[in-house]
Amino acid sequence: MAAALPEPHGAAPGPAAAPGRGRGPGPCGMELELELLRGARAGPAACRGEEQRGADCNFLLHQFFEGNFERILLNPKIQEIFSAQTIDEEIIDNYLENQILAYLSGHSEDQFERQLVVFLLGIGSLQLFVQSNWTGPPVPLQVEDILPALSTGKVAMPQNIRATLLNSLILDGESIYHLLHNPILLMLARTILVNCRDKLNLFQMLPWWTMRCVNIHQQLLAERSSQLFTIIQCCVDKVQSNKTFLCSGECGNLAIQFHLECGYALLYYYDYTRAKENFSAAQKMARLSTTVTGALGKRTRFQERYLAQLILDVQREGDALCQTDLTLTPTPLENLPKNLDLSDDTLLNSIELADRVEDEALDLSAVELAVILAICVDFQKNSPVHKLTEEELLAFISYILSQPKFWAIQVTTLMMRTKLEKGNSRRIERAMKQTQVLADHFEDKTTPVLERLKIFYCCQVPPHYAVKQQLATLLSELGCVSSALQIFEQLEMWEDVVICHERAGKHGKAEEVLRRELERNETPTLYCLLGDVLNDQMCYDKAWELSGHRSARAQRSKGLLHLRKQEFEQCVQCFERSVQINYLQLGVWFSLGCAYLSLENFEGAAKAFQKCVMLEPDNAEAWNNLSTAYIRLKEKHKALRSLQEAIKCNYEHWQIWENYSLTCIDVGEFGDAIKSYHRLMDLKDNYKDVQVLKILVRAVEEGIADRKGDSAKPLAGRLRELFGRVTSKVTNDAEIWRLYAKLCGDGHTVNPEDNEKALQYLSKAYRCKTQSSGWEKDAASFKEVAKQAIELARVSIKCSKSKTNPQEAVQMLTSARLNLRGLSTKAQQLYIDFASGEIQSEVADEKKTMDNLILQLEELGDQLNKRKN
Repeated sequence: MAAALPEPHGAAPGPAAAPGRGRGPGPCGMELELELLRGARAGPAACRGEEQRGADCNFLLHQFFEGNFERILLNPKIQEIFSAQTIDEEIIDNYLENQILAYLSGHSEDQFERQLVVFLLGIGSLQLFVQSNWTGPPVPLQVEDILPALSTGKVAMPQNIRATLLNSLILDGESIYHLLHNPILLMLARTILVNCRDKLNLFQMLPWWTMRCVNIHQQLLAERSSQLFTIIQCCVDKVQSNKTFLCSGECGNLAIQFHLECGYALLYYYDYTRAKENFSAAQKMARLSTTVTGALGKRTRFQERYLAQLILDVQREGDALCQTDLTLTPTPLENLPKNLDLSDDTLLNSIELADRVEDEALDLSAVELAVILAICVDFQKNSPVHKLTEEELLAFISYILSQPKFWAIQVTTLMMRTKLEKGNSRRIERAMKQTQVLADHFEDKTTPVLERLKIFYCCQVPPHYAVKQQLATLLSELGCVSSALQIFEQLEMWEDVVICHERAGKHGKAEEVLRRELERNETPTLYCLLGDVLNDQMCYDKAWELSGHRSARAQRSKGLLHLRKQEFEQCVQCFERSVQINYLQLGVWFSLGCAYLSLENFEGAAKAFQKCVMLEPDNAEAWNNLSTAYIRLKEKHKALRSLQEAIKCNYEHWQIWENYSLTCIDVGEFGDAIKSYHRLMDLKDNYKDVQVLKILVRAVEEGIADRKGDSAKPLAGRLRELFGRVTSKVTNDAEIWRLYAKLCGDGHTVNPEDNEKALQYLSKAYRCKTQSSGWEKDAASFKEVAKQAIELARVSIKCSKSKTNPQEAVQMLTSARLNLRGLSTKAQQLYIDFASGEIQSEVADEKKTMDNLILQLEELGDQLNKRKN
């Protein structure tokens, strides 16, 4: 069973010293550390400390700089470390740690030598592990070659050494890819650079190597590990505390590389803000500015006119970056993976620009290209999935690929392009072929490993198995399911195998494959996959027991099964167990929050969605759901802030805007409510919410105090503007016209213009009401219409008195009189009691008022006619 990472041994390292002056493994300690980070010697002067170091250390250093990492591990000096006897019950990770600690605790007079030997063993193991699984060429290495004690029985272990190693690399209940090559190398690197890091207190830059080791380990796990994230944060803080290194002009390139590596690590753990800060710091130090701009060009073979095309413009601000530290020389083009042309009968391979000068790019160094690539990745992570986003990303990619210089940058950029092109019918064939080229290049032995490792940690180079997985996915999408299945089975990626069979409708075949593999080797992951196929929680329970209650995947899958069945109580229990093992599970926290909402446990829901937005601050749905939980908890101000964050993340989601509008009304943010109503109309043409409009009109009319205690009356102008827009789209809602008239004073103001507007809106409200069917047969509806007609008549009388033109006044009065007469006639026809001959009591008062107003209107009309004559 996998255990948590142990705390590092020994005391904390002392304060950092200036480059070149700090304590280190012999003379020129800091210079040597910087050379190891670069992976190359700085020149002839770098060898000046060799005579003061032992022959063994000089040999190991020479092998490291030559890229012969395997020779470091097989060196007799290294073999001596692991030759000691050990107790029978000891397992391999404890054995490695104990032997290393025992070696380091040897004679104090040669501590420099001992620490340097162990340090070189750690970073050499890491580099060789990267070669085995990322860069190639393959490394034929056996565990017994490194640890002879295994073959002589000095270490008591299960027969399956590989399974034991993989089990020791599992963290936070998350499985590790089980076909990775030479896991003993990662175990060695982790033991030295992570577990024993405080014993190597003579190395100021050790935290940087620790971060590299942890980042490599994380990429092999199924999910993000909270333990590894904690270590990365600690390492970042330690290196950043060394201000002398970061601010040294001599270490400019290395400082940029550090910021890039930090940015990628933090980006993976959803820490987008700190990641962007590091990427921006790297860009600032490199003095580069990037702008996606337009230029006239042709994209197709038959295009006659030049049209605007997106291109990337890169400029240096001032002089080129100071190159006092070692500048990496470009790799020969023949040693790089081939960039395949686009063999399409319509699309050009690249944009043909009208102005060739615009096509000329700066001659960039390794770190400058890595900075541009990092800006591209950061932009992709912080932008929505959209066609325009893809075009901007392709502008970055085309620029980087125009300068093929370094293996790691070339591979990473080509992989990004294949992922973008797989959704394009004209480009997907190249995407598939390009991925095949990248997969095959791993086996190519013509490119030295040192060339492949240049700037490697500053790029997100995918592991070799991930490249092959991408190839199989592309084949599957092209319809080559049998070829895809063959690759997935070679990689033993049983989840993808199951998906292929499920898509083909072969549910029985998927189950058959999983049961066959379970007969060979029972693992929690296989039982989880079987549970996914059968929807059987017993499989998840088996996986949970098999993992020793440490499989976050088992509880996650079981919880999702309960969620689909709407068994929310059981679902919550499973999700809670899963996040206790590994809290860096964004999807689980979101599903847990939804389950809590269904159970009306709003405190639990708020906590779960808080975790979501902590992990992924731009998750609009999580912010929106968090606001829902806050509203139910009567914490409306927190709900408002949550919705503001949701809107920042997704400005186009009309439901979020609607929730924001309602919450603004609740907390008294009337101005923002008006603004949000406008936005809702942008998103939905005929949007209307009469209740919100009614509350806004009341707030303005009565001068209700807003959230800050100010009267809402000054918002009258903005609200009228909103009503003008609403009524231009929604013309048949009587209530909205009625509210518009109320906003203008209902015809009872001292301003004649407002009164005429109110009369106009009341007339439209009356027409909308009377155009509906059946209102005259319902007494309540009839009574309401009669009251509107009476109000309309009274406002008409008031407006007629302010008219200077008698003819216009007569028209107003005549219109009102006709409305009343029509209603009075209907009342006489529909609501008369034939027994008594009288109007029914429900509408009697309105009938009487209408008749009196008809007489008054006739009298006023006669007076105006006489005046006119």
